[in-house]
Amino acid sequence: MKRRTLLGVAATLALSLAATACSDPGAGSSTGTAAATWTNPSAKLAGVNLTIWAAQNSNTVPKQVIDAFHTATGATVKVVTIPDPYEQGVQTKVATGDKPDLAFWQPTASMLTAINAKANLQPLTGAPWLSKLSPALKDMTGLLDNTRYAALITSPAVEGVYYNKEVFAANGITQTPKNFDEMIAAARSLKAKGVTPFYEMGGDKWATQWWVQVQLADAAKSGLWDQINTKKQTFSGPTVLGAIKKYKSLIDEGLFNSDIKTAKFEDQGKALLGGKAAMVMQVNSFFGELQASADTATLDKKIGFFPISPSGNVGTYIPDQSNALVAFKTGDAKRESAARQLLSFWMGPDYKNFTTAQNTVSLEPSVPNPAGVPQALLAVNGSLPTSVGSMQALAVANPDLYLNLADMIAGKMSPEKVASTTQAQFAQLAKAAGAPGF
Repeated sequence: MKRRTLLGVAATLALSLAATACSDPGAGSSTGTAAATWTNPSAKLAGVNLTIWAAQNSNTVPKQVIDAFHTATGATVKVVTIPDPYEQGVQTKVATGDKPDLAFWQPTASMLTAINAKANLQPLTGAPWLSKLSPALKDMTGLLDNTRYAALITSPAVEGVYYNKEVFAANGITQTPKNFDEMIAAARSLKAKGVTPFYEMGGDKWATQWWVQVQLADAAKSGLWDQINTKKQTFSGPTVLGAIKKYKSLIDEGLFNSDIKTAKFEDQGKALLGGKAAMVMQVNSFFGELQASADTATLDKKIGFFPISPSGNVGTYIPDQSNALVAFKTGDAKRESAARQLLSFWMGPDYKNFTTAQNTVSLEPSVPNPAGVPQALLAVNGSLPTSVGSMQALAVANPDLYLNLADMIAGKMSPEKVASTTQAQFAQLAKAAGAPGF
């Protein structure tokens, strides 16, 4: 998964303004809403050449599919790696008219808006694999104004708690917390026994926002982001500001690692796997970091996952670019059709082979999970049916909340300043995206 799920607000604003200067994000091309046609996934495509844009952490994901598609159809598919920050690089290229046939892309409404989906992307209306998806996932993401533009290929990331089972057991914690307050009570118990309860990566910054967002899960379920989108609430209001203040109070209480200001993503993984900390608030990419250091048997023995919210075990989902693909309008009808065919092949006859090659959770009930999928990833996927959307999934724009929180951890901002700065950024981005009322 792409670690950093947000662009810098200044870069996003500039790119959004550039896109709106070229075309109206709300206006599609003449074929923007037309139903797509879907040919046989294995139909011959000899001589057809396709390009997929991918990030540095997703550029190997298509390999098995590409090889199988070439064998079945004769088409050649090339993967081009766009350097990080990936989203910024893609938007810059697209704004100048440079487009691939397909690209990995965060399938949220805000990021589909950011790439001007109605003008730039093929609608995937009537895709043959949609009926095969788990009902809980079918319409979770990938839509903009009720039109599908993104194909979900892997289980969406979830914000929640990865924990060390052995540390819990050694300190008398026999079951996972049932709500946020229970989790904090467990953390205080661990601290009293000399254990670092939580490990945060203030040095790398991007994960700081998860602590605020999981506290907002219940509010999100009750329409928080719709209210912020329509200016009925703000980041400076009691709901979001309260979550920011709570996060700071837990840090001030000493429930986090002493090097919180400088710790990195890699440090988190080493600390949890090595038993130097009990819990980490993270998303799926964190488990990928653990998989680079330990085999499945070790991970199943040591690492567990539980979703968390104020009221219970409610997860917060945040689909990212490695979870989905989009197909571009290139003006070449044959390549556009071939791009849709590749998606249909990927999620159709090849999907079982793809999930096995990636050792990942299947999104289609008719395709069983590979035998080697770690238990923690199964727990993450199991939390999706009752999860609620993140800021990235439900807000019309994604301000730099994580950077502002990192500044708070570093002592450069108060919670109030974090909230007001984030609100100002949100308003700028919402206006650039053409959101009503901004």
